[in-house]
Amino acid sequence: MSRNVAIIPARGGSQSIPDKNIREFSGKPLIAWTIEKARETKGIDRIIVSTDSERIATVARNYGAETPFLRPASLSTAEMAIEPVLKHAYEWLLANEGYQAETLVLLFPTNPLRETRHIEESLRLFQETVADSVITVNESPAHYTPYWTIVRGADGRARYFGGGDMRTGYTRRQDFPERCFAKNDLIFVLRPQNLFGDLPSLYGRRTELLVTDRIYDGDINTREDWDLTLLTFRYLTSLKAPAHS
Repeated sequence: MSRNVAIIPARGGSQSIPDKNIREFSGKPLIAWTIEKARETKGIDRIIVSTDSERIATVARNYGAETPFLRPASLSTAEMAIEPVLKHAYEWLLANEGYQAETLVLLFPTNPLRETRHIEESLRLFQETVADSVITVNESPAHYTPYWTIVRGADGRARYFGGGDMRTGYTRRQDFPERCFAKNDLIFVLRPQNLFGDLPSLYGRRTELLVTDRIYDGDINTREDWDLTLLTFRYLTSLKAPAHS
């Protein structure tokens, strides 16, 4: 039996949007959308919400997630990296329940746009390869790639990133030597072992990429993010609605 555990990190403090994780988003608390997609996913055995807030924990349980612990305050600051948070959840389950997760699936609750199929495809790719991690990405628009990114040098002159002369750079995206991708934080699938050792990270030595459509890139950090993501959510929902004659 596989032990694939979804971890949803949701700390209580949010400066830009108070109570962001449990604020109503299209009729449900924001975190509920992530929990529900995880519950629908084939291959997810447990859904753990790591939070320092009893209010968030109560909402999470109401939507079917587990909250077996409250995250320590030392791991709940705005500056805290995600790796120690995942490591704490993994070690808590092992020490208190004897439950050793084989795979961790990190789902940030600040993106309510992900679909169940994205999680299932990420897990499938992880299982079919020998990768240490799978991350979702979207292809970068041409003007966001290193080939067309512009910087200002110490002399005040504009140049392409890396010092290239803008007169002799690429004029067509078709001529780029490589495709470029942007990490969208939609899903991370990883081996717990990645969190231990000399270089603890989500990625490990080998990372596979699952390319998703850029419309699903919706990380909410500001009020503007909230409004724009809500518009996108409603648009995507309208595409699923049955047509009426």
